[in-house]
Amino acid sequence: MLPKRYDHKTQEIEIISNWAEDETYVFQAGPNDQIYSIDTPPPTVSGLLHLGHIYSYTHPDIFARFWRMRGYRVFYPMGFDDNGLPTERLVEKQLGVRAKTIGRRAFIEKCLELSETMEAEYITLWQRLGLSIDWRYSYRTIDRTSQLISQKSFLELYLNGKVYRREAPTLWCPECQTAIAQAELNDHHRDSEYITINFTLENGEHLPIATTRPELLPACVAIFVHPEDQRFTYAQSHQAKVPLFGHQVPILVDNSADPGKGTGAVMCCTFGDVADVNWWLSYNLPKIEAIDRDGTLTSAAGNFSGFSVSQARHQIKAALLDAGYLLDQQPTRHSIRVHERCDTPVEYITTHQWFIRVLDYKEALLNAGDSIRWYPEQMKSRYVSWVQNLNWDWCISRQRYFGIPIPVWYCQECDQVLLADEQQLPVDPTVEKPQTSCPNCGSQAFSPEEDVLDTWATSSMTPQIVGQWLTNQQMNLESDLYSKVFPFSLRPQAHEIIRTWAFYTIVKSFHHFKTLPWMDVLISGWGIAGEGMGKISKSRGGGPMPPLEMIDRYSADAVRYWAASTAPGKDSVISEEKIQNGAKFATKLWNIARFSASFLNGYIPSQTQSENHGIKNTLTPADKWILSRLQGLIVRTTYLLEQYEYASAKSEIETFLWTEFADNYLEMCKQRLYNTEIPSHQAATYSLHKLLLSVIKLLAPYMPFITEQIYHTVFLPSKRKSSIHLASWPVPEQAFIDTQAEQLGENLVNIATAVRRFKSNLNLPLATELVRLQLFTQNPELLLGLSAAQDDLMSITRAQEIELVSVIDNSLETLLNTELLTVAGAIENNNPPMLNNRKE
Repeated sequence: MLPKRYDHKTQEIEIISNWAEDETYVFQAGPNDQIYSIDTPPPTVSGLLHLGHIYSYTHPDIFARFWRMRGYRVFYPMGFDDNGLPTERLVEKQLGVRAKTIGRRAFIEKCLELSETMEAEYITLWQRLGLSIDWRYSYRTIDRTSQLISQKSFLELYLNGKVYRREAPTLWCPECQTAIAQAELNDHHRDSEYITINFTLENGEHLPIATTRPELLPACVAIFVHPEDQRFTYAQSHQAKVPLFGHQVPILVDNSADPGKGTGAVMCCTFGDVADVNWWLSYNLPKIEAIDRDGTLTSAAGNFSGFSVSQARHQIKAALLDAGYLLDQQPTRHSIRVHERCDTPVEYITTHQWFIRVLDYKEALLNAGDSIRWYPEQMKSRYVSWVQNLNWDWCISRQRYFGIPIPVWYCQECDQVLLADEQQLPVDPTVEKPQTSCPNCGSQAFSPEEDVLDTWATSSMTPQIVGQWLTNQQMNLESDLYSKVFPFSLRPQAHEIIRTWAFYTIVKSFHHFKTLPWMDVLISGWGIAGEGMGKISKSRGGGPMPPLEMIDRYSADAVRYWAASTAPGKDSVISEEKIQNGAKFATKLWNIARFSASFLNGYIPSQTQSENHGIKNTLTPADKWILSRLQGLIVRTTYLLEQYEYASAKSEIETFLWTEFADNYLEMCKQRLYNTEIPSHQAATYSLHKLLLSVIKLLAPYMPFITEQIYHTVFLPSKRKSSIHLASWPVPEQAFIDTQAEQLGENLVNIATAVRRFKSNLNLPLATELVRLQLFTQNPELLLGLSAAQDDLMSITRAQEIELVSVIDNSLETLLNTELLTVAGAIENNNPPMLNNRKE
């Protein structure tokens, strides 16, 4: 029997242990098995996990459990994205060390140690949450296999002309001191100031130019105006002198100069934005680098050299004012591009970087996006918009330390690129030497590539890493893991990394395999601290409610209940009140199961068709109603989960449990359950068994712990190694689908509702017995149905007598204007008047 209270702390730990011991979630697939494979997002090791992670990581687990119960072999791995800048910044923040001070190798060791510690904490949380991971298939994006696959990808793409190196203006983060990709930019709106500067032409005339970045004046190499802007006809083809710095720059015309922005004349500086880069390339302009890699001004800035960008902006503005060049100052608010990792405004610095070609393949990448099923569908537009608006190839090199090395060297004599031999992989060029001499000049003197690969260059290969792509190739296995799980069935991920993880994985899969990496993409929203607020971040504190504390206080099932309450793609406010609602729902389920257990103890449904037929013949209208409603619930829930509508499916189950199962059916069958002598007792037990078992199976993907406990205690008390999560998903039984029974059941519920309201209006407890309940109708079929349902009605209304009256008098019908005409009662032998509400 179930205890009075569900001790979630004790039971959850015990169930987790049982799952591990029984290997409940181990992936084993035969040649004819259907497989559902999940490309699980590896959480970035950049701080403590928070409830936002609980929110998004619950969703794929719901579908792992759903498809497992549908008979599929579920491949559900877990990884940890622990190479690259986020982990470096965590080490710098927590340990207070930098690679420049302790050395590259010592810094890498610190990164490895801290990431291992953090990952152990992640595993503990995932297990407490009840994720049905097969932990044999876990990986780190810095481990040997990941390095091997990432470097193999680099070499293959290089040899196929998809990877190249060039010196060019590159997006640069001065804080992290590394190149970044376009996808790593965010737009932030900040207060600023438009200042209008007076430029002087060689003929003495003046040209006003407005800018928000006076610190770029030393890097000004040209001025552009629109060819049809009559205000500046006088200045075209002239030279202008740059205030404070004195060098002459040409005044050129170009259609991309915006007459409505600022004064209409614009500086071209190397480099302030993409427009500057495009003009510089198009007009073969000189290059003046005024901003260094650390975000300070170079010697090209003269007296302002060494100042940070912000300091130089104020200093140069003051100097312009003192020299009489400052014509106007106007406050403004505008969008600036910042690095998503640190919110630092980015610069454009000329450096040597490695790139993967994407601009040449836009159409193919758009077609790939069209071939994938996106859930919700509108999220595809984010992918399409991103691909259509790409301006840069994918920059994959980073000037950092803790990452996967780029497997190349450079000849010191001729600068020839020398690739690592595939047999050397994984290789660190800063430690190892190439196995051959330079194929161009024969020299054996090489310099290693010190840059590392961007973490996305590796995590874009997660299907290959976890699918053991190269391992199976090298072992020449005929029936290998990779061929079973790839392409994957599902990629679950958050919406903000559609432009990175989703896009880059599609790019790699297209370049390497000319196929899609997965069939479905499930997009989750953010867990946010409040309405109108952004997502919480583990690198910035992780929010006010630690996940383990919430799990300990309310149960993992309650936390998962909250996580499954918002539709795919939508943000969810992190609310302790909503988690409490989950705990209340779990308590309701437990109480229903506990009540039912007293009648189901030792009950074994008949396996013979004749006995089942006999039971079905004794079903009351309430039994037929609830069993038919159950079939509809199974159909709707199954369909919704197949469409990844987990929140809608949960809502259907929840509504059914509260209103139809608990509030109505249990009350209708209660007297029959207690009375073992009546023929319909067995039918009530049969219905209750089928109902409770089906409902906990439907809830199992959402609330795996409490449903497992109920399943074992009530249904399989002697079979501990059996799990509800390996049981068959409910399927609708056509024999129980009965629309007439549902119509009659709806009438029974309406009667019960009217009686409850009647008692409430008289301030009577709902358990108050009625001496007599009179029901009036002129529908002969309904009269027969109500007659058959008298036991059900007497149970739910507490009426000692049901009086059914067939109405012929049309005046009464006119008075009451309803088919189910009225409910009247006699309380303690007093006869109150009919209810005022004629609809009752």
